[in-house]
Amino acid sequence: MSSSCSSNGLLPSSASPRDQDDLEARPTNEFEHDGHDLTDESDPFDIAQTKNAPIEILRQWRQAALVLNACRRFRYTLDLKREDEKEKRRRMIRSHAQVVRAALLFRLAGEQQIVLGPSATPPTATGEYAIGLEQLASMTRDHNISSLQQYGGAKGLSNMLKTNLATGITGDENELIKRRNAFGTNRYPQKKGRSFLRFLWEAWQDLTLIILIVAAIASLGLGIKTEGLSRGWYDGASISFAVFLVIIVTAVSDYRQSLQFQNLNQEKQNIQLEVMRGGRTMKISIFDIVVGDVVPLKIGDQVHKDQKAPFLMSGCKVADGVGTMLVTGVGINTEWGLLMASISEDTGEETPLQVRLNGLATFIGIVGLAVAISVLAILLGRYFTGNTKNPDGSVQFIKGETKVSKAIDGVIKILTVAVTIVVVAVPEGLPLAVTLTLAYSMRKMMADKALVRRLSACETMGSSTTICSDKTGTLTLNQMTVVEAYIGKQKIKPPDDPLKLHSEAVSLLCEGIAQNTTGNVFVPKDGGDIEISGSPTEKAILSWGVKLGLKFDVLRSESKILHVFPFNSEKKRGGVAVQTTDSKVHIHWKGAAEMVLASCTRYLDSNGSLQSIDEDMDFFKVSIDDMAACSLRCVAIAYRPYESDKVPTDEESLDKWVLPEDELVLLAIVGIKDPCRPGVKDAVKVCTAAGVKVRMVTGDNIQTAKAIALECGILSCDADATEPNIIEGKVFRAYSEKEREIIAKKITVMGRSSPNDKLLLVQALRKGGEVVAVTGDGTNDAPALHEADIGLSMGIQGTEVAKESSDIVILDDNFASVVKVVRWGRSVYANIQKFIQFQLTVNVGALVINVVAAVSSGDVPLNTVQLLWVNLIMDTLGALALATEPPTDHLMHRTPVGRRAQDIPGCGFKILNDFCSTLQASCPNRVEEPLITNIMWRNLLIQALYQVAVLLVLNFRGLSILNLSHDDRKHATIVKNTMIFNAFVICQVFNEFNARKPDQMNVFKGVTKNRLFMGIVGFTVILQIILIEFTGDFTTTVRLNWKQWLICVAIGIVSWPLAAVGKLLPVPKTPLSKYLRKPFRRLRTARNA
Repeated sequence: MSSSCSSNGLLPSSASPRDQDDLEARPTNEFEHDGHDLTDESDPFDIAQTKNAPIEILRQWRQAALVLNACRRFRYTLDLKREDEKEKRRRMIRSHAQVVRAALLFRLAGEQQIVLGPSATPPTATGEYAIGLEQLASMTRDHNISSLQQYGGAKGLSNMLKTNLATGITGDENELIKRRNAFGTNRYPQKKGRSFLRFLWEAWQDLTLIILIVAAIASLGLGIKTEGLSRGWYDGASISFAVFLVIIVTAVSDYRQSLQFQNLNQEKQNIQLEVMRGGRTMKISIFDIVVGDVVPLKIGDQVHKDQKAPFLMSGCKVADGVGTMLVTGVGINTEWGLLMASISEDTGEETPLQVRLNGLATFIGIVGLAVAISVLAILLGRYFTGNTKNPDGSVQFIKGETKVSKAIDGVIKILTVAVTIVVVAVPEGLPLAVTLTLAYSMRKMMADKALVRRLSACETMGSSTTICSDKTGTLTLNQMTVVEAYIGKQKIKPPDDPLKLHSEAVSLLCEGIAQNTTGNVFVPKDGGDIEISGSPTEKAILSWGVKLGLKFDVLRSESKILHVFPFNSEKKRGGVAVQTTDSKVHIHWKGAAEMVLASCTRYLDSNGSLQSIDEDMDFFKVSIDDMAACSLRCVAIAYRPYESDKVPTDEESLDKWVLPEDELVLLAIVGIKDPCRPGVKDAVKVCTAAGVKVRMVTGDNIQTAKAIALECGILSCDADATEPNIIEGKVFRAYSEKEREIIAKKITVMGRSSPNDKLLLVQALRKGGEVVAVTGDGTNDAPALHEADIGLSMGIQGTEVAKESSDIVILDDNFASVVKVVRWGRSVYANIQKFIQFQLTVNVGALVINVVAAVSSGDVPLNTVQLLWVNLIMDTLGALALATEPPTDHLMHRTPVGRRAQDIPGCGFKILNDFCSTLQASCPNRVEEPLITNIMWRNLLIQALYQVAVLLVLNFRGLSILNLSHDDRKHATIVKNTMIFNAFVICQVFNEFNARKPDQMNVFKGVTKNRLFMGIVGFTVILQIILIEFTGDFTTTVRLNWKQWLICVAIGIVSWPLAAVGKLLPVPKTPLSKYLRKPFRRLRTARNA
């Protein structure tokens, strides 16, 4: 692809700050933080920040986890093996690029000496176009400059493609169809995602389920052999059906999540960019780019075609400069398209919460495994010693009398009970509950104008303690207009009356505005409204120029641009050198008013006369301060004449020419109004109430920043507007590193900041223990976005470099959307806590009931099929119900979770220490909330103890309580066990409501708005009724009468008032995990002594 540009640099797409690991592909680690600083290496599950975490750390926690189904447990985590392969491929591609570049330079050197190059294949016409697809593809693939020259360069190639380099293609639908038919579309074949059958296959990879299936098959065979076909198949078939039901429900749930992630990935790939069509600049999807399109390039743009010197490689980012390019290849006809077609995108990525829940799952699994082994040993011991009896009172095993097949059948039943306890106890779905709630949140956040690019950003945003926000476009509307201007010393308000200005001043102003811009003015031929494009500041100044009589196309055609210095965020200015029709050279500058003013020695007064600025410098400074105090962005426009004989004549020298920026003549100072967004003040209040400090970081004048901060509520009053609350970037960067850490916590507003100042602020805040969210839209914001815990780029004004360095894209550039992201982030954390409370209650209840019953009586009231149904309620349906709760206002009245402390190293008692680490989530600088709070411990212990107490009473005294003492013993025992099973499930249904609001009395608030929750509760109740009333032979239950159903419901409904009373009990502020750690810390200290 051909290109024309000035000061144009390119960064390979793979060299974005997020993707590179080698020094050749990116700058030195000036904004890379070491993942080890947030990680306690002694605890594999204690990873406070998975963003940019070393591969070794990620591999460590995987190896430490107790996993029975790796396919499911690690599905949505990073595939480390595939990541290694990708990195090798990236390095190979980079090496190949270096070889191609070296070969190209070598060939260019040869061609310059020999003045001959390889002859190009004569162009072959394709339909209406004078060149074919093969010739274009060959030229771009081989970077064949000779071919390009023989086709007549960019101009000749554009003629062959029927493209006007100044106005682009016409862009009507018929022309676009013809171009797509002739040269292809900008899409590449993508590999299909996993099918539903693949998810079914992965769901049954659980070792315990496989054991249960084998046991069910053995039980089926033995049952048919001993009891006949009519009744012998019940036990084996019922277990098999329950296992298959678990597998199917799990696969459906996981498949739905996968589809959601696929849809979100498609949204991420749909990048918008500007093209020139019919002389009009418009934004289109990258998928709509066609061969022949003219694309204006500026800093931070991403190239979505193949090109390089002068062809540019697709996927590159513009590092500096401006220019235009002609699209000569799209889709599969580019090297990038071929490469992407061969790679399937790996969306796997772990989050800190996911890692910690893997640790929790491992601990619970080990406890469950120990319990299951104990139950297995006890039941086997009782069975073979003749202490296990049938419901009718007969002994199950009599030495020397019981047949071998009967004994094996008994052992299989005992084994299935033990294995089922493991199934219930090892919560493989616990880490996946994070993925479920994240997937749900990501989908809902799209509706709230936030596109999540990095999964962990959802949960991390909920922990944020401070937001460093841009001003322009985020806190303000980004709808700029020039409302005030100074021409010389004359204040012009309204500023668009050309009659008040001298013709010489108007002429120079219009020349500078038209030439020193990256914007465009389109005047429709039919006399319609003028269309102005560009950045908001450019549009405001161009609009003002049009009102002054600016003829954009005429001025651009009457003068020639010699050299461009694009706007630079460090110098806060941009310039251009132009040659007029009378061969005069003018150098125009535009930028931050006080900075441009400092370079001026003269000014043009309202009469068109040049005056010395020395005596009037104070006047202009005061004028700038007055406009800034009114929330106006101040921009100065200046120029200087330049001797034409000093302008470099050869192209190489011209490219290296540094535009003079001294001895300027001030033409105008304009004040641009950008109103605050409606609702931004309320959004800032919400953040403040939630314990999240909002800081404004802007490149604008310090007075403008102060005025906007007061208007938005970031500063409460003028008394707050003192240093260091409000500070300039140059002052902050002058402090030492230690001083910056102290000052950073006090800063509320930073004005005239550079991107590096923003980076220094982020680093200082993070070192102080803050969880930092940063907004940014420019290319130079990439380091700060990368360094922050959460990088938030702007979807409208943000460059592609900024977006790719960010974790979340705010699609409407609105600060209120940032606050919504915080709400959703907190919702993720809160929903996981709800699910943990619910699951642990079920775990404790099911395990204690079965263990106590097994030890005391040799039998368990909850059999294999019943436990599998409980597991389904707890694991999959419970996660669906509780992980999809929408955020509430209550969440924004809590303090943020913040960054976790890494102050407790591991000890010899690794398992419990890891568990304690998993529970704890504290920061040294503030009292933080652990993952399992004392409130949650109180709630789950109250419910679990109640359930265990009531159900054990039923187990040991149920026959008399239920008036079953005089019934047939076998039938009475089955009725009792059915009541225990039914009451236990009903308790979980009622407790699911309690889990919705762990710290609120009204657990029903908003419940009807969550249709999924109500649907799952309804589904659970209906299926429970079916299990009890119609599937007794399979579940080993009997039908219950209405009185027995009422007793079960009464047992369950007590959990509601019990939960309300329990919430009146105070809990200590010190997390329980700290008390659990104390004895092990003492032991460790004693061992080290």
